[in-house]
Amino acid sequence: MSLVNNTQDDSILSLGIAGMTPGVEALVSSGQLEPLEYLMRHLQGDWGDLCEEDRQTNADALIYGNRVLSSYNLPDGQCLWIITEANRSITTLLLPEEY
Repeated sequence: MSLVNNTQDDSILSLGIAGMTPGVEALVSSGQLEPLEYLMRHLQGDWGDLCEEDRQTNADALIYGNRVLSSYNLPDGQCLWIITEANRSITTLLLPEEY
């Protein structure tokens, strides 16, 4: 399922085409997750609940064109990952167990 195919003026990376895995789609369909809130955070460089080493990896990825990962702890205790591929062609919202 495609969510967005553009970027906002305040984004720090290109999104490409955004999509979600079946697990995330189930959370969205049941009203347990609003994906755009997390997608916008990802695009603005709010990587969520990452350790300092992973934050530095993302900072380097912005310079060298590598994959970017965000991780958000959801209110229900689940975790949401957002991954933008190195070539910035696609961004995927997924649950860790779907990786």
